[in-house]
Amino acid sequence: MEIRVLRYFLAIAREGNITNAANFLHITQPTLSRQIHDLEDELGQKLFTRGSHTMTLTAEGMLLRKRAEEIVSMVDKTEAEFTSMVETVGGDIYIGGGETDAIKFLARVAKELHDTYPDIHYHLYSGNAQDVTERLDKGLLDFGVLVQPADIFKYDYLNIPSKDTWGVVMRKDSPLAGKGTICKEDLLHVPLICSRQAILQERGKNEFLQWFGEDFDKLNIVTTFNLVYNAAIMVDAGLGYAVTIDKIANTSENSSLCFRPLEPKLESGLNIIWKKYQVFSPAAELFLERLRERFMIEKGQAP
Repeated sequence: MEIRVLRYFLAIAREGNITNAANFLHITQPTLSRQIHDLEDELGQKLFTRGSHTMTLTAEGMLLRKRAEEIVSMVDKTEAEFTSMVETVGGDIYIGGGETDAIKFLARVAKELHDTYPDIHYHLYSGNAQDVTERLDKGLLDFGVLVQPADIFKYDYLNIPSKDTWGVVMRKDSPLAGKGTICKEDLLHVPLICSRQAILQERGKNEFLQWFGEDFDKLNIVTTFNLVYNAAIMVDAGLGYAVTIDKIANTSENSSLCFRPLEPKLESGLNIIWKKYQVFSPAAELFLERLRERFMIEKGQAP
């Protein structure tokens, strides 16, 4: 028994005439007549007493009319509720993360989603991996963006289709600025400004410490940081060289700073994480769905 046919049945019961009902439904009279005959055959009951110009409900037809009205009303209400849910998706999405150029992937998804669902609002929190995971565990964040190395074994996650390149931010008038790349020997005897996340983890789990090897203990680390913006100010003041990732500090043509990558090349993977078995709001669920779609597209375009 199809909902469409029940609507046809109700139209005839309301109009009392198959011609008028066919005109109302914008279908041909033979088509409507055939649909009602099929419905009667399906139910094994006559639903109408047919006159020369009228159709009157039988007792079985009156019973079906009551049930059909209830069924069609429930279907209409359910469709309206789901349509309303789609049209009014809104709320707050909380995202925490370290500084990384890969945030552009999330920004694209947020922009696309906001164009369709302007009632979704985003709240960004900047911090290192420990800050982000602590807030995630407490339910203060929906998602976290982590630059590797970071422990993610207890979270669900997506691998962001991008990597961050490590290097050194320095003044353009510094002695090392003339080099195209920076090797570890270049850094052994200069003051360094280093990310706490990069230097405080276990050596076996940390690609940055492995890159330096045994020479790490010889480094002259004068300052640590968790926000590159502040580290860049220290560099600009002449305090030292900041070991960090590319495309975060301002190293544009008008800046007094420049970036030089490490040699051999050192890259870090990136993840967006969330709590396992997390029950998301409709807005956060939709955001995650769009993220998956975006990442699949990016992977498909990768060489």
